[in-house]
Amino acid sequence: MLEAVAKGTKIDTIPAVFITHLHSDHTLGLAALVYYHGPNAAFRGGGPMTVYGPPGIAAMMAHIHAAWTEDRAIRAQTGGPAPSREVRGADVAAGIIYRDSNIVVKAFEVPHATWAHAFGYRVETADRVIVISGDTRPTDAIARECAGCDVLLHEVYSAEGFSKVPARMQPYHSSAHTSTYELAAIAAKAKPKLLVLYHQLYFGGTTDEDLLREIRSRYNGRVVSAHDLDVY
Repeated sequence: MLEAVAKGTKIDTIPAVFITHLHSDHTLGLAALVYYHGPNAAFRGGGPMTVYGPPGIAAMMAHIHAAWTEDRAIRAQTGGPAPSREVRGADVAAGIIYRDSNIVVKAFEVPHATWAHAFGYRVETADRVIVISGDTRPTDAIARECAGCDVLLHEVYSAEGFSKVPARMQPYHSSAHTSTYELAAIAAKAKPKLLVLYHQLYFGGTTDEDLLREIRSRYNGRVVSAHDLDVY
């Protein structure tokens, strides 16, 4: 987020954020999204922002708001910078959850460890369909929602590096995530024009090159391994 602001993104003008599931490594930045946009960013009176996600996201955002109550009061008294826009959470279910003049967003359920609800998202624009897997083990939902989509962003871990994961953690990772070999099979069914690897788990010291090599050994389509702020 801070890197995007440094490159000119105006956080205060973004109307919607989409959370795939409520694991801490996917939600720790929400307070910063509301309260800290970098040392040189100015809070403006932009329109409201809604954080969409599985049941529980509305409560999480309400708790964040409550946790910084005194901070807001003190800043108001001293004239310090403070967020001026309304930010709220919205619990959603599978189906179309957002629409504006640019995009339509559909949430779909994916299996992630023992979470009752975890989502992937299908984003439709005027000229592209983009599917984001969220954190998930292999599921037929990806091929169904992509079905030849323009871009499929899918989480992944190294199949070859998996043997170096401690034995006690292997059952969790195999129930929560997707290996390179499993993703190759999914992509062959989904047929995206471009497969983008994200949320990469570099088990055993593997690299982006290793992930791509493992995928390409079983999948012939275009595939890249993403880094923050890449553009495709």
